[in-house]
Amino acid sequence: MTYLILLGVTYALPTEVHPVGIALRGVLSLAVVWAFRRHLPPWGKPHWPVAILGGGLVAWGWVVGQYAADAAGLPGRLPFYPGEKVVADPRLELGAARLFWTTWLLRCVVACSAVPVVEELFWRAFMLRALVDWHNFERLPLGHFAWRACIGSALLSTLQHPDNWIVSIPCWLIFNGVFYWTRSILCLVLLHGVTNLVLYLVVLRVRDWSFW
Repeated sequence: MTYLILLGVTYALPTEVHPVGIALRGVLSLAVVWAFRRHLPPWGKPHWPVAILGGGLVAWGWVVGQYAADAAGLPGRLPFYPGEKVVADPRLELGAARLFWTTWLLRCVVACSAVPVVEELFWRAFMLRALVDWHNFERLPLGHFAWRACIGSALLSTLQHPDNWIVSIPCWLIFNGVFYWTRSILCLVLLHGVTNLVLYLVVLRVRDWSFW
């Protein structure tokens, strides 16, 4: 909730102070996680090879899959989701100099640190168990498998990525699969962070702002 509230605050700020909002979102979100660290489940092992290789492959699949979906003429935005998909060059709003690069750097850092921590604690540590037993999820071990949780969480992820909903579903299924295999939140945090890092580097490489 802290992350979501600060996300809204960031977009409500004037453009020139967006970097401040982004930095606060990352720092305060991690601060809340740290404050409640004693109530969190075990993080597990990092499984570095799985995290690094898996993160790179998922990022590749996200880009290739989105291009394939666009080429096939599939809806750009999640059907029945309000609004339309809009891809705008952020340099038109931020300029191409210092403000743009500061914003890109801070967005990248937050996407590779706070975002994976917050999302993996929510989706893998909580939601995969809550969709099995909402009122007693803590009684279930991490990595407890149930089809309704695995598929249900993947479908729910489209609400978080309405403009990339087609690739969001297989991405979440892969993340879920790795979590069921490793039973490690830390591995998924690292894998998620690597995925986001590669995507932000792709943005600079191909200047495709649909991945911004």
